Amino acid sequence: MAVKIRLKRMGAKKNPFYRIVVADSRSPRDGRFIETIGTYNPVAEPAEIKINEELALKWLQNGAKPSDTVRSLLSKQGILEKFHNLKYGK
Repeated sequence: MAVKIRLKRMGAKKNPFYRIVVADSRSPRDGRFIETIGTYNPVAEPAEIKINEELALKWLQNGAKPSDTVRSLLSKQGILEKFHNLKYGK
């Protein structure tokens, strides 16, 4: 099973709000997911990002692949750097 960390769109029309979820890559964008690890609100000024660091690191270590957008969000929060240090032991 290929597991991805990606965005699930919520909110009203023209007012997006996203949940960062771990899901099987074959399931629909807003469909079934395994676990919610955070939220992203691009409408707020500045954009509001909340990610549970422990869950994100756990899923990355288990082999989940982040989508391009989620990769940049994780990078902004410093989570990818911590994952890299854990993986390569620095």
